[in-house]
Amino acid sequence: MAAMTQQVVWWQKYGTLAQMAQATVALLGFVAILLQINEIRAGNRATSARTAFLGYTELAFRNPKFAQPDYEAIKVGNREERVQYESFVSYFLYACEETIAAFRDKREWLASCDYDLKPHLAFLCEKEQAQPAYLATYGAETQQWVKTSMKTASVTPPDCKLGKT
Repeated sequence: MAAMTQQVVWWQKYGTLAQMAQATVALLGFVAILLQINEIRAGNRATSARTAFLGYTELAFRNPKFAQPDYEAIKVGNREERVQYESFVSYFLYACEETIAAFRDKREWLASCDYDLKPHLAFLCEKEQAQPAYLATYGAETQQWVKTSMKTASVTPPDCKLGKT
């Protein structure tokens, strides 16, 4: 008997059309799952940022003396008040860092943080001079934002006074 040569069609080398379709659907499903995970992660970050900023807003409401500080009075005041003020500013910077990262495309968040940052520039200038490690606890973007804001407002060492613009 003569051996029959059967010509192989190109797609038979890789499987049947049904197998290729099944692999394509599985790949598309995997990509869809990755996109969903990314969307959930972004949603969680936005929720976390909103929560942090609302927490800061509540803190500012309860502590107007820190939200719009008389920094010279706080400096010469008691130690407890200075520590509370530093903690207030730390929470504010954290809330802004989270918010700006979560809402990069929404400039109003940065504008809000810029507005609230200005009264704290003298403190941050002095803190940066005395303890550079303080700002280093924040991300590079936050450090740059604070330093640029100080420069824009002409708050510079050694006097670190606000209002020279």
